[in-house]
Amino acid sequence: MSPIVIQVIQFFLSLSLLIVLHELGHFIPAKLFKTRVEKFYLFFDVKFSLFKKKIGETVYGIGWLPLGGYVKIAGMIDESMDTEAMKEEPKPWEFRSKPAWQRLIIMLGGVTVNFVLAVIIYIGMAYKYGDQYIPMESLKDGIWVIEDAIGEKAGIRTGDKILSVDGNKVEKFSNVYIELINGNTVTLERDGQIIEKELPVDFIATLLEDEEKVRFLYPRVPFIVGAIPDESHNKDSGLEVQDRIVKIGNDDIAYFDQARQLLKQYSNQEIDLEVIDKNGNARKVAVQISDSATVGVLPGMPKSFLDLAELGVLESKTTEYSFGEAIPAGIDKGVETLSSYVKQLKKIFNPSTGAYKGVGGFAAIGKLFPDTWNWPAFWSTTALISIILAFMNILPIPALDGGHVMFLLYEMVSGKKPSDKFLEYAQMVGFFILIALLLFANGNDLYKAVFK
Repeated sequence: MSPIVIQVIQFFLSLSLLIVLHELGHFIPAKLFKTRVEKFYLFFDVKFSLFKKKIGETVYGIGWLPLGGYVKIAGMIDESMDTEAMKEEPKPWEFRSKPAWQRLIIMLGGVTVNFVLAVIIYIGMAYKYGDQYIPMESLKDGIWVIEDAIGEKAGIRTGDKILSVDGNKVEKFSNVYIELINGNTVTLERDGQIIEKELPVDFIATLLEDEEKVRFLYPRVPFIVGAIPDESHNKDSGLEVQDRIVKIGNDDIAYFDQARQLLKQYSNQEIDLEVIDKNGNARKVAVQISDSATVGVLPGMPKSFLDLAELGVLESKTTEYSFGEAIPAGIDKGVETLSSYVKQLKKIFNPSTGAYKGVGGFAAIGKLFPDTWNWPAFWSTTALISIILAFMNILPIPALDGGHVMFLLYEMVSGKKPSDKFLEYAQMVGFFILIALLLFANGNDLYKAVFK
């Protein structure tokens, strides 16, 4: 099956699950408070539905436009913009007839379910898979800056140890990217000295110039021969695939980045390399260094960090959780993810960061999923999207849950209910704001697909 098809299937499966559960978050409290729900839809049914069936007083269906879903609650001005019913006298079963506190619970139900769902997923993943990670402190010789230009922009060099970002210790290597994206200052250890670097305001914009280079940091890796091309000038030198080069001339090396610098000293010369083969045996090999200071082999990158752990370059730790331990771990993960997303959103709303260029629509969300079927990755991505939906929906924008909550809080504090006409106009304004955001996000996707 095509990788793109696999991503599309995962995207729609995840989106459908999140939409249905979000709308259930509104549906269940509405029914508990004896409020009539006229429609419950997955996707939007503009003009027609792919499927619909009426059960009791509610029509359940699937629309053809996959931009979300909705529940149509009687006596409420929502995305359906059904204002005719609002001209009649309020009925006891209508949303507008219920006390403000009940209406508030109904409106908060969707985002509550989204956040709780993410926490449940994180709890399940902690219990099932535990938490495997590379401790930053295990990178005893620092990190490898793969993209020198980006590293220079951030003030980070190969060999630096990243200690903290904004004063918060970086515990896991997997967290370093998001911490740098969200952060303002980074504390490093360089040649035994502690230094602090201020991250440029437009650092995110630099990363977005080529999204394939976002992961510009990597654990330092040994120089392992991955392949010897037929056209290599050292094809018959005695070098073999999986040989680990540990000495160049008279200089010991532990990492590939060290070899890049040393080889420049031996351009167009014949030198001895000391290598260790895959069985752990050491030997010397005479090779010719080219004018461009290369050995003529392709370096072998490890398939996983576990390979580096076996070589003693770093440590890989796994924390296992009992079910009881998984609960607080899952809650912490949910709160941590939400906090990180809020920090990113602040950067997006600051034009000087250039983070708005990274805003994406459906294509960007689809790319979050792996191109091979992987249940842990699927559930992790679903939890992330669920938290994003929860936060975006609670923003105080009319037409979103947060807009309704904002007006309800005003009513509860002031004792005055906004007029139906005001709510109708507010809903229209909110709708146009959402359309503009939707066009901007998906326009970004289109621009990247065409011009990058």
